[in-house]
Amino acid sequence: MSEFFKAELKDRFLEYALERSDYFEIQTLYDEFLRPNYSLQFVEKLVREILDYDPNLMDVMSGNGMEMFMLASTPSTQDFLDEGGFMDMYVKEEEKWDVFLDQLSSTRKLTKDEKKLIKKSNPVLKREKTLLIMLISAITISFLFTLASIFKETLLEPDYVPADEFERKIQQLQEQYIQENQRLQSELNQAERALDSLTK
Repeated sequence: MSEFFKAELKDRFLEYALERSDYFEIQTLYDEFLRPNYSLQFVEKLVREILDYDPNLMDVMSGNGMEMFMLASTPSTQDFLDEGGFMDMYVKEEEKWDVFLDQLSSTRKLTKDEKKLIKKSNPVLKREKTLLIMLISAITISFLFTLASIFKETLLEPDYVPADEFERKIQQLQEQYIQENQRLQSELNQAERALDSLTK
């Protein structure tokens, strides 16, 4: 259900309460406005939203095993509806968003030529970009050497040791590999973030 429809329903609940001079069951709102497409719990949710906004908009009595059983209007109900009610609040909120989005879209973006000119006229950016590429290359090479070292130790140059010693050594190498991998991944992520900030 859209926020617009919910705002309209809340106002209609309040208007109905004003029309009644006595207390009425919350079930009446369900029967009057939302049966059979929605549930009584949905009516309770909308009434709760009204009360969360302003507890003085409706008088609520519990009973019959329900937290909200009987409802009635209050002096604040008429004033709130005279000021426009929930529909007016919804429209004003939408207008604020429209103005905000218009402001965002009116911000002029740089053309491709302007971006190229900025890149050409800034040699510091070129130097930093080159350093970043070198750093990423160094991290990659270090990672490859680590992998080669692990494979060499485990496969190419096996030591003849007891089984429990061998398992301990394998576990130690795995932990080293995980730690090294995490360190390299962290450095790579930092380098990528820095590179992204330069290219934007």
